[in-house]
Amino acid sequence: MTITAVVPVWNGRDLLARLLASLAAQSTPAAEVLVVDNGSHDGAPALACQRGARVIPMGRNAGFAAAVNRGIREARGEWIAVLNSDVELAPDYFEKLLAAAAPFATGKILQPAQPQPDQPQPGQPQPGQPQPGQPMIDATFDALCRGGTAWRAGSGRPDGPIFSQELAIASPPWTAVLVRADVFERVGLLEETFESYLEDVDFGMRCAALHIQGRYVPTALARHWGSATLGRWHPETVRRIARNQLLLLARHYPTRLMLRWLWPILVAQLLWGGVALRHGTGFAWLRGKWQGISGFAAARGTCRGIDADFLKKWLPENERRIREIQQATGFDSYWKLYFFLTRGGTK
Repeated sequence: MTITAVVPVWNGRDLLARLLASLAAQSTPAAEVLVVDNGSHDGAPALACQRGARVIPMGRNAGFAAAVNRGIREARGEWIAVLNSDVELAPDYFEKLLAAAAPFATGKILQPAQPQPDQPQPGQPQPGQPQPGQPMIDATFDALCRGGTAWRAGSGRPDGPIFSQELAIASPPWTAVLVRADVFERVGLLEETFESYLEDVDFGMRCAALHIQGRYVPTALARHWGSATLGRWHPETVRRIARNQLLLLARHYPTRLMLRWLWPILVAQLLWGGVALRHGTGFAWLRGKWQGISGFAAARGTCRGIDADFLKKWLPENERRIREIQQATGFDSYWKLYFFLTRGGTK
């Protein structure tokens, strides 16, 4: 079984060096490493060449989805690992994902280790609050609610037993995912109009519609420096997410379900706008929503809609998973309000 590692990169030379070192240390190494360069200007492509990777120049910043698709098209491996350039893999990451024997798999992705306080902190830790030195989750799998907003399950939460259960999943984060090459023949590539953000959720929805299930393998560990390119609440990040939330609905929700779930959709979208406003990016959220509305009709014709009966079962199952993890780790205000206002409950 041969693996091709596809790494889209836009600057971040030092982060890329860390990833390439972890790839070289894999117990099951990649047969080829393709670094797809989105127009870096800090020496990242030259470093990749020095480390033995093949660099594929895009000539411009074409976006994450376009760069990944270019790498997939040129890959020769039976398995394709798509990796963010700011990830560091444990030495047995590929080995453990291959052992899952699933069409695709991802591991437990942690945030970088936080410095421990010099003195112990008083009081008992509250749900969702880390103890000193406790690892923090960056990503496990993605779950989508009826309202069309997604949660990267556990992101920003302390690691714990609920994140240590191996699960069947439909939507892996493409932070560090291993996919059997023939899956792309059935599902297609990433949707390039998304550029970046939620293109992996779009892919996961298409997998789910074809009943292709992967695995979340919590014993496979990686660390992710996270939003190293723009930043988690950069206006451009918010604009793209806000736009792509609507494009997901356009591409996959049948009209009768959009009408049936109009209230959850309004609640989810407006609550997310409130979060953006709280982070000082309300204008970027409005721009994204306007672009999503403007492109809604065109996006509706780019993907065969998912069967309504399937979505009526699958999306509530996603919500149950979100609610289960929120209950176990402490509700954040977004999901507490979403479940309250949509009568999903928080108990």
